[in-house]
Amino acid sequence: MGASYPERELMLYDRSLLVGLDFSVSPANFNPPITATHPGESWLLIRPLQTGDYNRGFLQILSQLTTVGDVTLVQFLNRFAQMRASGDYFVTVIVDTRYDKIIGSATLVLENKFIHGCSVRGRLEDVVVDDTYRGKQLGKLIVVTVSLLAQRLGCYKMSLDCKDKLVPFYKSIGYTLEPGNANTMNIRYEQHNSVEANRTSNDVPPDLQPS
Repeated sequence: MGASYPERELMLYDRSLLVGLDFSVSPANFNPPITATHPGESWLLIRPLQTGDYNRGFLQILSQLTTVGDVTLVQFLNRFAQMRASGDYFVTVIVDTRYDKIIGSATLVLENKFIHGCSVRGRLEDVVVDDTYRGKQLGKLIVVTVSLLAQRLGCYKMSLDCKDKLVPFYKSIGYTLEPGNANTMNIRYEQHNSVEANRTSNDVPPDLQPS
């Protein structure tokens, strides 16, 4: 048996924000038409990340995208609590309800700015869908869902970084390359001795304590 989790699961954000998103304003072409509330199969569900998703394979899905590491339940719940308290993280998942399993995910992160009248920019991060579910338009669906969510939340723009081979995909759903700013550069830091890594691995808020 997997690790236990709180009987009453918490959602990362208000699920009602996903209701009524206007997919007609997106240039994405869905054939057949699908939306966040009607994803095409009766057993598919799109919703916010929940505390119990540690046991539904959320981290395993992320591991198809990049290195996740050995994240414990306590670490997961602690990070979840931090994200939920900030109100700036909108991790959205796709669930195969037949197996109670996470099969896809995408994250919208809000950046609060002083520019543009103290406006908000959205960033699209960590997009992944299980390869075994190809042909159901789920990659396109999860990206359009969080993109429309960013618009609903008042973002003045949505940004993302992607590999060259994915540029045509993102262009097909409305994203454009900015002239003179098409490359992404990063500086990476060692994680093992960071204060943040140590701080997030210990205490879990009382309402998220594993039972």
